[in-house]
Amino acid sequence: INRQEVLCRNGEIRMQAMDEKISLLKLKVAEKKREVTLCFKQVTVKNALDANLVRLRTEYSQCRDKIKQLEDNYERFVLHLPLSLPYTVSSSLPQLEAELVQKEQRLLKIDFLSENISNLTDRIRAVVENGKQDVLLFARRTNDLQRKINDKTQEIRALFAELSMKQALAIKLQQEIRDKEQFVMTASLMISQGLPPPQEAEKERWKILRNKKMQKAAAEARAKVSFCHSLQELQEPVQVMVLIETTTAAGLFPMLQPHMAPFRPSEPSSSLRHFKKASWKAI
Repeated sequence: INRQEVLCRNGEIRMQAMDEKISLLKLKVAEKKREVTLCFKQVTVKNALDANLVRLRTEYSQCRDKIKQLEDNYERFVLHLPLSLPYTVSSSLPQLEAELVQKEQRLLKIDFLSENISNLTDRIRAVVENGKQDVLLFARRTNDLQRKINDKTQEIRALFAELSMKQALAIKLQQEIRDKEQFVMTASLMISQGLPPPQEAEKERWKILRNKKMQKAAAEARAKVSFCHSLQELQEPVQVMVLIETTTAAGLFPMLQPHMAPFRPSEPSSSLRHFKKASWKAI
């Protein structure tokens, strides 16, 4: 059954191919018929054109004969022409000279106008070129000014940003000053009432003392370094013995206070992770 289907399909394909060939041949036959009819029409037109050609040849020969006859008549007319005609070359010369003078004057006027127009066009062209140069110069100056304006704008924005930062810093400092004044007033009031100062005052006091000690130690270290440098520059055989002090004695770190964190928790708790015993280490 499959073979029969394949054969039927192949037969259909061949039939379609044959139908296409038949339609193509029919088209070719119709084209040939059209060409034959066109040839017949051209033959009839050719016969008419041949008849028209014969007629035109006869007319051409007749025209040639007529032209020859007219030339002969003109020669006979010129030979028998009398000398006393009203219109002669000598009588037409003044008129021709006058017309020639008028034409020369007209040409001179045209030359003058063309020269003036060329001068004007040259001036206009020069003005246009100068205008182009001015436009280019103006564009360059405009670009320079725009660049300067942009730079100044950036500077102004930077200044405004800096001013806003300074204003924010000033507001912050003013707030700190007010807080400090309030704190001082509270502490003085408590002291005047015979009460101990608040814990924050004690912290601030220890902080101020620590800063003073650190500044003093830094100043001493700078003095020692400058003294060593001066000795090295002078190349004097002086041995400088620098005694190494402990960090606690030098004041680089604050003194251990048992009442401050992390040695005492800020809130009472059973956890001991905030506590750490200080250990002294020799340097």
